Amino acid sequence: MQMACRGKLPGTGYLKAVLCLLGMFLMSATSFGSRGQAVAQQDSPQATGKSATAPGKTASDKSQGSTTAGNTAASNTATGNNDGLVIEPAELPPTYPHGPYQEKFHARGNYVPVLHWRVERGTLPPGIKLDDNGLLRGEAERAGEFQFVVAVRDGGQPQQAWQKAFTIKVVEAITVAWKVPAHVNANRIEGSVDVSNTTVDDMDLTFDVKAVAENGRATEIGYQHFPLKKGTMAMTLPFGESLPYGGYVVYVNVVGEVAKRNAIYRERMQTNAPLQVLVGP
Repeated sequence: MQMACRGKLPGTGYLKAVLCLLGMFLMSATSFGSRGQAVAQQDSPQATGKSATAPGKTASDKSQGSTTAGNTAASNTATGNNDGLVIEPAELPPTYPHGPYQEKFHARGNYVPVLHWRVERGTLPPGIKLDDNGLLRGEAERAGEFQFVVAVRDGGQPQQAWQKAFTIKVVEAITVAWKVPAHVNANRIEGSVDVSNTTVDDMDLTFDVKAVAENGRATEIGYQHFPLKKGTMAMTLPFGESLPYGGYVVYVNVVGEVAKRNAIYRERMQTNAPLQVLVGP
């Protein structure tokens, strides 16, 4: 600073003094600004190597942590409390036309009472319905195999729902099948059938077999009338009779009656073609 004032300055002594002081002021201001900039650089995060975020975490880590927490919450909400709930029974028993049918659905597991049941899709056997409390009841009107899906909802807010597929088989109350198909033996037509009672009721059974000639004349070649006990399976009923020369179609008629329920079941079979009796008058 002193060296700056020792040089030759133009003008009078007063002017020299003013110029010297002005030069000293400018040099001091320049030196102070340089020192402030250096201190600011030393204290900055880039200069010290420290992050502006919390210790041990970067801005990227914070972003990922927020996303993970959000996904976990969404997953828990979607899962709900329906883990392990089981709709029972596992399967439904078969039934038969006009047979009384009653089964109760229930659920086992984590749910909020009260449960409400309905058929979500598919078809129940005609004559059978599902109540809101899960009771399946009625009497099937016809044979067949009926598939449907049951849905149940609990009393939670929001409600939880579960579904399960079921099948009800409605079998014929009585079944008839050839044991020994009708055939010609010399001048006889004979054979046998198996009759079953699949119901839980005893029934009054009428078994009737006729051979119908080409001219329409019918001849009785088998007849029985007796009580057929419930659950009887494949009872063999024979038939046969001597017939005149000619062709005959054989018809088997079976009728079962359950008087206490005013139910009548019918089954019928016949030969595919006339049977030819070639021995006889």
